[in-house]
Amino acid sequence: MRRFALLLLSALALAGCGAQPATQQAATPQPATQQAGFPVTIENCGRTYTFDKPPTRVVTGYHPALETLLALGLQDRVVGRTNFSESAFLPGQKELYDKIPEISPTIMLPQKEVMLSLGADFVLDNSPASFDAAGGYATVEELTAAGAPVYLLGGWCSPEKQLEFEIEQIFTDLRNLGAIFGVPDRAEKLITELRARLDDATRRVADRPKVRVLATDGGKGPVNAYGGAGLTNQLIELAGGENVLADVKADYTEVNAETIAAADPQALIVSEYATLRGEPMPTAPQKAEEAFAIARNSTAARERRYLALPVAAQHPGYRNVLAVVEIAEFLHPDAFD
Repeated sequence: MRRFALLLLSALALAGCGAQPATQQAATPQPATQQAGFPVTIENCGRTYTFDKPPTRVVTGYHPALETLLALGLQDRVVGRTNFSESAFLPGQKELYDKIPEISPTIMLPQKEVMLSLGADFVLDNSPASFDAAGGYATVEELTAAGAPVYLLGGWCSPEKQLEFEIEQIFTDLRNLGAIFGVPDRAEKLITELRARLDDATRRVADRPKVRVLATDGGKGPVNAYGGAGLTNQLIELAGGENVLADVKADYTEVNAETIAAADPQALIVSEYATLRGEPMPTAPQKAEEAFAIARNSTAARERRYLALPVAAQHPGYRNVLAVVEIAEFLHPDAFD
């Protein structure tokens, strides 16, 4: 997914049948009756949308987007979702996932012809990769013409913006989605619950020594790893860790074995997949052993200390906050006794 996210963004102005640019909306006569709480105007990726009514035919891309809507109780609005077989589901969500039609056998949105035939009135994803014409996907412009505005989670509007991720963006997304779908009370309730969990975890680890962490996605050299910018780095820092690759100003990148050997991590976070595009992937224990072999003199290797983190938690969405708590409990177990 990280490699997909490095594709160039087709950043085009959006409009839709359910959403129109605010500048156009001002000139559009309002209907005689208007649903309570509407129209609603929000901004996303430099675009401004005004929604006259909640979307009812939603298509979601990579699974963290669907997870976020399910957390808001909006499964009845979703008419299509992509395949998710990469890692574990959040509790209670597998049953809801199974009831939604699958429109793509991969984590990516379907090809253009299929996508445009779905009659969507809203598209939610967390990567610009699914809108790249070079890959055969419907562009943002084409979806605009079909009446389906696109919202990208986490501020992941471009590869450069990925490096600027802040956890606050998740709360902004939840508040925006609550407004768009006419369920602001649900969104505020969820935000309050998540913020309480995040604040509790960060308070518990605030005064404890930082644990030196290597976040790896496997490899014997070069190693696929997470540098000192972006989402995974922020999860580590909020959880009371220190990224041993903090000086590598990248999100997902390749690092030579010599750098890993010299990093001396005290613990590993290992990206966990079940499959990727239907193909079996190396397991988290296998990838941990690869890192231990490279950094064989490290504390992490001596103690065989690692946390398998579902890769979906390393992409923008509702479960990012849950991941901070999980990592904090792993790095500082005594703080949670």
